[in-house]
Amino acid sequence: MGESMRNGVRLAVEEINSSGGINGLPIELIERDDTAYNETGGKIADELTRLKVAATIGIVNTGVGLASIDYYQKAKIPLVVAVSTGPALTRKFSPPAQKVNFIFRVSPTLDLEAKVLAADLKRRSLIRIALMADTTPYGDSGVAAFAEQARLAGLDVIGEYRFKVGDTDMSGLIKRARAAGASALVVWGIGPELANIARGVQASGWRVPLLGSWTLSMRNFIDAAGPAGDGALMPQTFIQDAGSTTKNSFLLAYHRAFKSDLIPSPMSAAQGYDGMHILAHAIRQSKTLDGDAIRTSLENLNFRYQGVVTSYERPFSAQDHDAITTNMIVLGKVSGGRVDYAYSEDQQRSAILRVKRNSN
Repeated sequence: MGESMRNGVRLAVEEINSSGGINGLPIELIERDDTAYNETGGKIADELTRLKVAATIGIVNTGVGLASIDYYQKAKIPLVVAVSTGPALTRKFSPPAQKVNFIFRVSPTLDLEAKVLAADLKRRSLIRIALMADTTPYGDSGVAAFAEQARLAGLDVIGEYRFKVGDTDMSGLIKRARAAGASALVVWGIGPELANIARGVQASGWRVPLLGSWTLSMRNFIDAAGPAGDGALMPQTFIQDAGSTTKNSFLLAYHRAFKSDLIPSPMSAAQGYDGMHILAHAIRQSKTLDGDAIRTSLENLNFRYQGVVTSYERPFSAQDHDAITTNMIVLGKVSGGRVDYAYSEDQQRSAILRVKRNSN
């Protein structure tokens, strides 16, 4: 996820700098790797704010984000979250909790993912749901978000089953979920553990629909799960297909820059790319490197940017720092080692301009 996001950001910076930079000045990327450790993420945020960077883009893991955002808020340095979906990241400092909020996001929230999954389950009359999640802050947020959306949709979460990052044997959890009479299995975690669940379900002979967070689209799920992962459904903002002209140009540029047609996490790359371009537009509009001025520009962008994920027209406001709304999300399906559209109508809809709605 992190490498794909980083490559998307790097690609955007290369394009911006080759066109003269921002107001005549080139962007200099100061890169740090938090290695998915919360404490490391906090130390990096402290370092970058002390360096007085103009702005920051990144954050893959919710736990890392929660350990980082206080530093950016206190230093009045805008942070654009490109991958993490934990709702608290953009809401902690949202008014009235704080007068102004310096944390923005171009990835969907867990709430939106859960809403899309619950709607699909209800449409297919899959009512009895077993919910499996890891024990990280990401898993905690996923459980809370899906349980709420399941309640609103009239679904019955018959059991919550937790596992640790690094667990390989999921047979006990699978056996309990099956015995409880689940008609579908919803999972929240990252690729390797989700792959262990998929393989365990296949080995048990249980034919049950598998749905989960967007991380089911990651290569380390698809490759590790193999045929056991086929049919898994997940919310996506971007699916790597022929798609629109904007998608094609992005994929061609990615291939030229990184000599690869295979993006390990296409959604992360697209969001990193779009987020960097949006941030550049805000800095250009502010005509200064002052953090508060950049924040104000992000909340009042006067430039419409046609991105890879969607067309961004005033993606943020003072009250709303999440750029993605439900109409920008489609369901992807693992099929034959790649992610495709789960439904043909979603593929058709992806060619239509999807702009932000006033309400999620």
